Amino acid sequence: MRLILGLLLTATFLVFSGCERKRAESAIAPADSEKLADKQQGQLAEPRSVLQAKSSDLKPTTTNVSFNQVNASNEASQAIERKIIRNGNLTVEVASPVEGQRQISSIAEAHGGFVVTSEMTQQTSEDNSKPSVSVNLVVRVPATQFDSVVQEIRAAGSRVLQEKRTGQDVTEEFIDLEARIKNQTALETQFLEIMKRAGKVEEALEVQRQLAEVRTEIEKLEGRKRFLENQASLSTINVTLQTPTQIVNAVGFWYNVRSAFADGVDVAAAIVLFLIRAIIALLPVLVLIVLPVALITKVVIMRMRRRRTMISGQEVEAAG
Repeated sequence: MRLILGLLLTATFLVFSGCERKRAESAIAPADSEKLADKQQGQLAEPRSVLQAKSSDLKPTTTNVSFNQVNASNEASQAIERKIIRNGNLTVEVASPVEGQRQISSIAEAHGGFVVTSEMTQQTSEDNSKPSVSVNLVVRVPATQFDSVVQEIRAAGSRVLQEKRTGQDVTEEFIDLEARIKNQTALETQFLEIMKRAGKVEEALEVQRQLAEVRTEIEKLEGRKRFLENQASLSTINVTLQTPTQIVNAVGFWYNVRSAFADGVDVAAAIVLFLIRAIIALLPVLVLIVLPVALITKVVIMRMRRRRTMISGQEVEAAG
């Protein structure tokens, strides 16, 4: 009986303790759930931060910049623009080289360019029928109009005999010149500050000498930079205009006969010219050497004959 009563008390105690625990857990559950959620979010936030840090190393971050910074970046991108020197050589056949010269000058001026030099030469053809005329021009045009000008020059002639285009990238040299000019300018500024603090005349003269060397180097670099800018901004085109060459049919019997006759005439003319040159070359020798020797010889012979005549006359008189 006592055992049964103890078991009932124990069961009653367990039931009441279980109910109190459920109430306590129901009261604490919201706070614990919030803590657990915060803990889980913290655990997830840590690897997310690590991933974001890694991704920031791979991708550039976006930051707000001012208009001055944008202008500075645009100037920097323009400063490293490619500097390419483009040149061209063209040999074109035209009906009239003089008229073609005027046409090419108009083409260059229409595209903002100009003619640097123009030279005309005239040569006699082999058959002496009509002299051939050729015109050489040097044209400078903006680099952006280089291809258009070349196409128009090609269209101005009847046939293009030769065409050559060259390009030289001087961007690296240009950037190097800008960096060297910047360094030399900073060095010049330092020398000017030292000049202001120079206490002795010797120190001032030494600083002035070094300052003059820096200034000379800056002017040399700036001159080279201006030359590259000019060559890159204006392209040079060398154009040769000439009359069409006549194609001769070098086959057939009569062509060979005419060629042989022409060769014979050339040989005869060469022989006659040789004789004339020989006579003209020997004439001073005949006048200055042969003729005086002949006269002296003649005089000597005449004197010897006179002596012989006088001697023979005296012998005849003596014998008589």
